[in-house]
Amino acid sequence: MPANSPMAAELLIAHDQIGNALARHSRGVDRAHAALIASAYHPGATVDYGFFRGKASALATTLADAMTAAPPTLHRTAPPMLRIEGDRAVSEAYVVAYAQEPGVQRLIFGRYLDRLERREGEWRITHRHYVMDGNVNRADASLPASLPLTPDHFVPSGAKGSADTALALLARHHAASLAAQGATPMTPDAAALDQAVSRLAIHDLVMTYCRGVDRADADLLASIFWEDGSVVSGIVNGSGADFAKGVTDYCRANLDYCFHSVANEWIEVKGDHGVGEHYVLAHLSAGGQDVMTGGRYLDRYERRGGTWKIASRTFVADWNTAHPASMALDGMYEPLKTRGAFGQDDPVYAHWASL
Repeated sequence: MPANSPMAAELLIAHDQIGNALARHSRGVDRAHAALIASAYHPGATVDYGFFRGKASALATTLADAMTAAPPTLHRTAPPMLRIEGDRAVSEAYVVAYAQEPGVQRLIFGRYLDRLERREGEWRITHRHYVMDGNVNRADASLPASLPLTPDHFVPSGAKGSADTALALLARHHAASLAAQGATPMTPDAAALDQAVSRLAIHDLVMTYCRGVDRADADLLASIFWEDGSVVSGIVNGSGADFAKGVTDYCRANLDYCFHSVANEWIEVKGDHGVGEHYVLAHLSAGGQDVMTGGRYLDRYERRGGTWKIASRTFVADWNTAHPASMALDGMYEPLKTRGAFGQDDPVYAHWASL
């Protein structure tokens, strides 16, 4: 779309507000703050988490009450992929949740499938469906909270409610910036707006990559690469089309599930060309083993005929861990009935087609 069109500005506003709503939700859960959780939803919104189906307002209270006495948690929600039609939208956001119980540390890999609406100029969630893709459960090997990470340095530990250091820090930061908060906002020029819209288009390519691999959808995966594009992934190196077929065949034949969560996205655009670096956590389960890899995608993008696609992608592996598989479906996971799947059986396809 033209960078100076009203639609471009609306798209940026929608991404900004929806991303903030998802972040407020994660912050609210981790801080056991019912009002913060509820602020992500419009009045009357509903949720389906498996263990809870009903009004989002009731979920906010239930979660806050349950989390108040729990050890610190962390919900790492990646930037969402959006589909917008007027005042309605659907989104898919990958989330890695950390939870701790006596003697056990857990990582839960899942996705938020959200329906959203813009009411009186504000985007919020109207329905959330949680999908669990996998989990890891290991004996507690954490350092004591009182132990500095290094002998000469110390960082505060996360906590619930008013005990969390972040509340005091944020209040201090707000107070320090009061003088600038009333400044007149600048109107972006056409070049800056084009860059921002281009970054959103490239962000969607990265999110589509995750969905294409994790759902083993070769057609979807191939669609984000130019015909002369190339991929170096380790599993399959070659053209975008060869990679799409090869990696999805590999996933279906060898993996119980896989989960790619991307964050820390850096994208630079100049005209019809762009480069990017995206940090990824890739977790897979196969043959009785859990493997987690931390790495980066180093990309080159081109805009041809108004459409952005990937011209080159190289995966750089930074670290990995391998442990005996610990996937569980009983206990705290038993109520989480909606599971991720390869192919069209995954609920994201019906969710995406609902708009």
